[in-house]
Amino acid sequence: MEPVLREVRELDLGELDRARVAWVEETAVTRPLEGEQYMSMIAAAEHAATAGEHDLHVDLLWLVASRAWWADPGPQVRQALITAAERLGDATSEDPRVFAVHAYADPLSHADGVLTRLKRASRDPMLDTDAARFFGPAALVVGAFDLGADFLKTAVDGLRTDGRLGHLPRMLVLYSSMTARLGDWQAAVTSADEARRLAEEFADPQWAAAADTAISIVAAMRGDEEKAEQMAARAEMVAEPAGANITMAFAQIGKVLAALASGRHADAYATAARLFDPADPAYHPVISSWLIADLAEAASHTNQLDAARARVAQVQSGAGSRPGTWIALGLSHARALLADPAEARDRFDEALSLDLARWPFQRARVELAYGQWLRRQRHVADSRVLLRAARDTFASLGCAPWFEQAHRELRASGEGSRRQAPEARDELTAQELQIAQLAADGLTNREIGQRLFLSHRTISTHLYRVFPKLGITSRAELGTALMPGVQP
Repeated sequence: MEPVLREVRELDLGELDRARVAWVEETAVTRPLEGEQYMSMIAAAEHAATAGEHDLHVDLLWLVASRAWWADPGPQVRQALITAAERLGDATSEDPRVFAVHAYADPLSHADGVLTRLKRASRDPMLDTDAARFFGPAALVVGAFDLGADFLKTAVDGLRTDGRLGHLPRMLVLYSSMTARLGDWQAAVTSADEARRLAEEFADPQWAAAADTAISIVAAMRGDEEKAEQMAARAEMVAEPAGANITMAFAQIGKVLAALASGRHADAYATAARLFDPADPAYHPVISSWLIADLAEAASHTNQLDAARARVAQVQSGAGSRPGTWIALGLSHARALLADPAEARDRFDEALSLDLARWPFQRARVELAYGQWLRRQRHVADSRVLLRAARDTFASLGCAPWFEQAHRELRASGEGSRRQAPEARDELTAQELQIAQLAADGLTNREIGQRLFLSHRTISTHLYRVFPKLGITSRAELGTALMPGVQP
């Protein structure tokens, strides 16, 4: 494409045609914008608006807004983008594209309105693929992973059906990142693996690296510290030279969780703090807020309480009175971890009173921290109730190191507890797991191949390897063998 673009740039073009060329050029390559590129793209959008080209106007501003998520453009560009978005229409626009521009342009200030709009859209039975393709990412930036995962599943299924493969890597990466936080490992791992495969086929290293960060997060939550660190490092090798702060920030999430799981609290604190430092390539003003509970947990073990409380105040100030979903959950957890003894019980009760139905990993972590605090305050009987709940959730999710923490706390309280057994589905690779689940859902080899863009012979080969790993001999046994808690 570059030779063609080079020829086009040499032509005597008007403002509107130059705007079209700018859009084609920037959508062809996944990369952050640099310096004056932000302002020139906003100016191009304004030229399109003046010429009556509404779709081009929206597309250009969406491009700028989404790239501003990749790397913080600074307050001057951010304000210019917000002003341009307001000229496009307000944040309540029925056009999902305009709505998404506003959400990305100023996610912290718009969180309350974005959540209201997303909840309304989630009840729409006629939601189409393109609307879901914009609602899903808008949910991401305000931390509404529970809503976003549903939108993105609709988008991914629709894109598959329509054969629009170019959008799939991005949608799959976002879906994977969200479902990981919701404790749906199967969806998270298989989606990230497919996203990486497609991104490599499309020669798009940035989305391949983004998929690696999702794999790192799942590995860390499930206790595979080596894989979490390895995948994060691989993502950083691509993201840092490109200036992709967003991917660098996501890479730190897996590293922080891996460090917390293994008791390396000083490492966890130092890594989380990187996202708050504007001079660090992992700096991100929104993603940093998502790690506030992890930073607080690390601080509570490393005598960094005052520094962590200052970060909590910073996040709370930036998020305002109605923060996005994940920030709200993280702040409540952080405040409990950092509370004075006289207030801690009330703070933990507040954290557990939030709607955590779709956030099992987060709920179990709060229960574990609360149980630990109660035991140390000599409220042993009360602590056991919470520690049992945390242990059982971690067991069902397959989060080995977190299960071990709850297991040790229960033993210290005087109650015995069985150790966690490995699950059968853990024996499978990500692609084998995806194929096995589709086969369990009743799809034929040819149908699975069409869905995953693989030959039916490749599907047959994978299933041939899956059966002995699961200890089964027929397709009919797949559903049971893949259930949580089933041992190999």
